[in-house]
Amino acid sequence: MKILVLRFSSIGDIVLTTPVVRALAQQVPGAEVHFATKPAYRGLLEPNPYIAKVHVLSGSLRDLVRELRAEKFDFIVDLHNNLRTRLIKLQLNVKSASFDKLNRQKWLLVNFKVNTLPDIHIVDRYLAAAAPLGVRNDGQGLDYFIPEGQEVDLRDLPAGFQRGYVAVAIGAQHATKRLPVEKLIALCAKINRPIVLLGGAEDETTGHVIELAFDAGAGRAEPTARIPESPYYFPEKSSLHSFSNPLIHNGCGRYSLHQSASLLRQAQLVVSHDTGLMHIAAAFKKEIFSVWGNTVPAFGMYPYKTEFRALEVLNLSCRPCSKIGFAKCPQGHFKCMNDQDLDLNLPPPRDGR
Repeated sequence: MKILVLRFSSIGDIVLTTPVVRALAQQVPGAEVHFATKPAYRGLLEPNPYIAKVHVLSGSLRDLVRELRAEKFDFIVDLHNNLRTRLIKLQLNVKSASFDKLNRQKWLLVNFKVNTLPDIHIVDRYLAAAAPLGVRNDGQGLDYFIPEGQEVDLRDLPAGFQRGYVAVAIGAQHATKRLPVEKLIALCAKINRPIVLLGGAEDETTGHVIELAFDAGAGRAEPTARIPESPYYFPEKSSLHSFSNPLIHNGCGRYSLHQSASLLRQAQLVVSHDTGLMHIAAAFKKEIFSVWGNTVPAFGMYPYKTEFRALEVLNLSCRPCSKIGFAKCPQGHFKCMNDQDLDLNLPPPRDGR
């Protein structure tokens, strides 16, 4: 049976589809699983051994439909369920099923703070879309496959990080899902272990500011670099002086996505915003501290099948203010991040560092 899975974005959402892909490949007799996505995510999917072929929307939708029609699929599992995927299904005219986005329930929670969402992770809603083919949840969690040559050898890290480190993913697509830089500095100070910062090229400057904020010889955190101006920076709230000084390695923009995944896999534990690297860490069954700003775990996209603790400011009347995020806080105060105490209560590192 030839099956097409549709999901065009983004990194985290695509990682969250991997239990469906695995279940289809392993549980449907004679299954050949194809996946259609955007070109940016081809490299994320091609290493997956459960996917026979990746199709990308590199030109017009008409071109993609022509390519997909030639494959003669028997069934489509739509894990995006938007206008574009509905047009694809209409034009291919084969049996299909779509996952329930629960947009009405999310709208009620965002706009009226009325929570009617089921207590179901999005992975299980994805799997429900494949249920007509007889698949079930195998309980194995998420997959992430690092291609050969993309593993990071810890011996290539600075000496202070080779015996263990905490990975801190500082990025997120939307500003209201990211801690302000001074809060990130306070977070790193509280961790008090060697820290590898992870993120994209757009996070490199923030990572550099965090590096410079610690005086390596002082025995305590001292801000030695000027923190960029931000409407969310409140110096009077800073408590940097009361914490110990960690080693910081800024990996933002220095590593590919697969290399960043390798560093997550080898970390002692992971701290992350609600973003793609959080879900990649969950695929490796890492212990995760997930930091939540304008979004909430109730949306069903918390770390899947791994130990985690959500760091969030509860009982804010304005939260959640969006199911995705904004470029700035709609209220101007950004309490969902500025009021975080970020108390991880980490035990001392095993090697005494």
